[in-house]
Amino acid sequence: MTGPDAPPSFTLGYVPGVTPGKWVRTWQERLPKVPLVLNTVNPHEATQKIHDREVDAALLRLPIDRTGLHAIPLYVETTVVVVPKDHVVAAADEVTLQDLADELFLHPHDDTLDWPHPPGKLAEHRPDTTADAIELVAAGVGLLVVPQSLARLHHRRDLTYRPLADVPESQVALSWLEDETTDLMEQFIGIVRGRTVNSTRGKAPEPKPKAKAQPKTQAKTKKPQHPPKRGKPRRRG
Repeated sequence: MTGPDAPPSFTLGYVPGVTPGKWVRTWQERLPKVPLVLNTVNPHEATQKIHDREVDAALLRLPIDRTGLHAIPLYVETTVVVVPKDHVVAAADEVTLQDLADELFLHPHDDTLDWPHPPGKLAEHRPDTTADAIELVAAGVGLLVVPQSLARLHHRRDLTYRPLADVPESQVALSWLEDETTDLMEQFIGIVRGRTVNSTRGKAPEPKPKAKAQPKTQAKTKKPQHPPKRGKPRRRG
């Protein structure tokens, strides 16, 4: 159902690995009559989905082309290196780029980290997606550097991951059209920013209308009470 008589709803896009569950639950508590529709979007298509109004907003990873878009950074993800479980890296709690200088790395086309290429040596073949790259790691072709959320998303029993120090980190942000900050958009912004349900969202409360002054009624003037007249004393016979 479309048109002015259609019930209100809010469509939220999100890229793989981002988990909007806690914000969805808060939305359902505060706006139970307004459906929140979730759509998984390709990282390279996320901003276009917003421009095409296929989604009202999107949770995506920076950097993006912000032309015509708002973007509120929400949190930074930990960067990890994905390796086979029998790899020497699996014995460490954290690794550095120097530890991996001689390793062969995979660089998928949908890489979300803001760098020209991963460290170390690069494999000649570039996988199309992170999911394809994970398969190649399992096959022993090379290692993969990704945000931790993507390593969890593509978890396999034969693979593990470790935090990687001194490398770029991905940042998750909420983005929407500059000229379409609707009331529902404001509601969702308040939720992701942790505002309370009674928050004024930075707006001053509207002043209450002053009560009209009631006309003063003139007090009724009481007539002065004269002392009762005393009768003339009767003469005694």
